[in-house]
Amino acid sequence: MSAAAPALSPATPTAPDAAPLIRMRNLRKVYRKRGEDFLAVSDVTMDVFPGDMVSLVGPSGCGKSTLLKILAGLHGHDGGTLEIGGAGHAAFDAGRDVGMVFQQPLLLKWRTILDNVLLPADILKIDKRQAREHALALLEMVGLAGFADKMPYELSGGMQQRAAIARALIHDPKLVLMDEPFGALDALTREKMNLEMLRIRERTGKTFIVVTHSIQEAVFLGSRCAVLTAGPARMAECFDISLPQPRTLHVKTSPAFGSYVQRIYDLLGVE
Repeated sequence: MSAAAPALSPATPTAPDAAPLIRMRNLRKVYRKRGEDFLAVSDVTMDVFPGDMVSLVGPSGCGKSTLLKILAGLHGHDGGTLEIGGAGHAAFDAGRDVGMVFQQPLLLKWRTILDNVLLPADILKIDKRQAREHALALLEMVGLAGFADKMPYELSGGMQQRAAIARALIHDPKLVLMDEPFGALDALTREKMNLEMLRIRERTGKTFIVVTHSIQEAVFLGSRCAVLTAGPARMAECFDISLPQPRTLHVKTSPAFGSYVQRIYDLLGVE
């Protein structure tokens, strides 16, 4: 697998007739606990297109993380259909084509920042020279140039999460899944990381699905927003977010931004 520059190429708009990268139809997931069935995801239907930044928002325990695990190939599903790749796309291998970012950076404390970023490349046996060049380019892209030889404890929480994002991109995945990636950060750092994520999406052109509990964050980050109801997860609505690009924090004061936020409140029954 190439570890060269494609991950740093500029994002290109999705053509109106582009085939979805992900198709979900009536997706369903059941867990068995203490001999009883627990319905975690009841009915999710959604398309995700190449280059999308889909915000996945809903109450705690509604099945957002379960849905990500299904997309990552960590869990199967028990009903409905899921197609990733398919017509118009190259074959999809969850082991190679998915990058994951979690709420905590989960960096290995005994490895340098560069070696942490290189971990997926080591596991997938990507050419070491190419992987190292790519990792250094990613660290520069996320604002960590000069920190390659630092240890995780020498970086702030926001900087560690930047390293985790670089790690998720090192193997040039088609799909990046982020599970509440900024939930542990303070408010100001979270705002900065939101801006960073928009810049990374613009530069890489990757497809992102981002789970968040923050309605404002969902609107600010998303090119589209999927709203899930209280568990078991059911898709209330998935809609486009048409806000000016490139986005700045000033967009949060606009009437259009407020309208999208209110739309999500209404879908979730928040008064």
